[in-house]
Amino acid sequence: MKSSTLRTFISVHTWVGLVAGFALFIAFYAGSVTLFHEELHAWETPPAKVAAPQRDPQVLIDAVLLAHPKAKDVFYLRLPDMVLEFDERHFRFDANGKVEEFQEPSQLVDFIYRLHYTAGLPRSWGIYVLGVVCVLYGLALASGVIIYAPNFFKDLFALRIGKNIKRMWQDAHNAIGILSLPFHLMYAWSSAVLALGVILLAPFQYLVFDGKLLQLVGQDISAAVPPKLAGVSAPLAPAAQLLAEVQRAAPGMEVETMVYHKAGDANAQLQAYGHAHQKTVSSVSAVVLNASSGKVERVVTPDNYSPGTRFMRSLQTLHFGSFGAAAVQWMYFVLGMAGAFLFYSGNLLWIEARRKRHKLVQPRSGKLMAQATLGVCLGCVAGVAAVFLANKLGPAGQLPLWESRSYYAVFFGCVLWAFARPPARGAHELLKLCSVLTLAVPLAHWWSTGVNPLLALLQGDGVVAGVAAVSVLFSTMYWRMSRAVLARGQHGDPHSVWSLRKVVPVQGEIQQAA
Repeated sequence: MKSSTLRTFISVHTWVGLVAGFALFIAFYAGSVTLFHEELHAWETPPAKVAAPQRDPQVLIDAVLLAHPKAKDVFYLRLPDMVLEFDERHFRFDANGKVEEFQEPSQLVDFIYRLHYTAGLPRSWGIYVLGVVCVLYGLALASGVIIYAPNFFKDLFALRIGKNIKRMWQDAHNAIGILSLPFHLMYAWSSAVLALGVILLAPFQYLVFDGKLLQLVGQDISAAVPPKLAGVSAPLAPAAQLLAEVQRAAPGMEVETMVYHKAGDANAQLQAYGHAHQKTVSSVSAVVLNASSGKVERVVTPDNYSPGTRFMRSLQTLHFGSFGAAAVQWMYFVLGMAGAFLFYSGNLLWIEARRKRHKLVQPRSGKLMAQATLGVCLGCVAGVAAVFLANKLGPAGQLPLWESRSYYAVFFGCVLWAFARPPARGAHELLKLCSVLTLAVPLAHWWSTGVNPLLALLQGDGVVAGVAAVSVLFSTMYWRMSRAVLARGQHGDPHSVWSLRKVVPVQGEIQQAA
């Protein structure tokens, strides 16, 4: 390859990585945490001491529709929790069997999941920004492969630890990038499709298929198109009867969500979603019925997926790691955290590449990039830990507000702190903050619930013990990193932006600074 062409690919890889790196760090770090969404949901909401008696879901549906006719357009019934939701309002049976409206006690997992697909931006448009970022992410991957493929086997397992810090970070960055390349390619591709899929179809919809493309692929995207009103009133069939029809249509399917459309109309529709336990990548199943007559209109199971449905469902399953149980979850967790390190280390390498050796006056861009990297990346780490703490220390009834505000307060506080302090000092202090907040998570859970993490481990409570173990491990890692940054600042290269050593400038350096 010509040197000029190689320099072009290096430039593309560097700048695309820098532009996308901040958002991708947040997406990967938060996404790694939410891989354990079911387990964390149990951690964030202590189990009820007395199990609620089983109730007829139709009683709940009738009561809500009577009090809130607007819900007839579309509402969701989550099983087995027996929670009905519409317009972000939630209803359930209370202890006495009466229907009550309630607020979700916590949104810890949901909030961190929103961070994953919006990077903390407003949800209405943040997902599209992340979709564009993932397209850039794919471009960075392609250019990186072209750059480093010639030395693939030579440097794959090289990790040269020594005085050359840049070389060590470069080796770690390259090794992680190459070894986890299939994982990153899958994430770049699936994220772009899931976030921008409809937008990417728009040119074909209007320029090629004369506005009919969505009609052709609609059933591959969702189980059914919402029905049109018939204009004829008809009562809903009992929920128990509809569930029985679902079981007959898809034996073995565990229904998790029932989505009603146009309740009270003769064309009312029920979309029942759940999982069928089969040895396939995706086990998502759906049954569509007329909610008034109970007639089955469509059955979607892994056995009868169309090619488009199989592609979409498998891509979703691969993206979220919802197959293979705990082994895949932990593998994705490690790869996700390694991905976050990849973007963090990429920024550090850019800073080192910009450094003028043996020059006192360093480019201002290097210092600013160092401060931005510390503020955004470590602010995300500290902010996520703060969300966990708010869940256990915030006032009951206001946890969702405290969880979201705690993240943004800590995140923006870290960004301001990073720009107010020298990079080395700021890195040392922010890493210490990350360590302390992360270690406080299991302690806050212990204080709030009275559950000793060690005792929980002996009793077989893997969720509480697992969160505590990961917190201690990451806290130790952040603490050691903070000490390493401080040691480098005190004893490392005095001309680096990470140095804390005062160097007396010579006349030439003074003139250069002027």
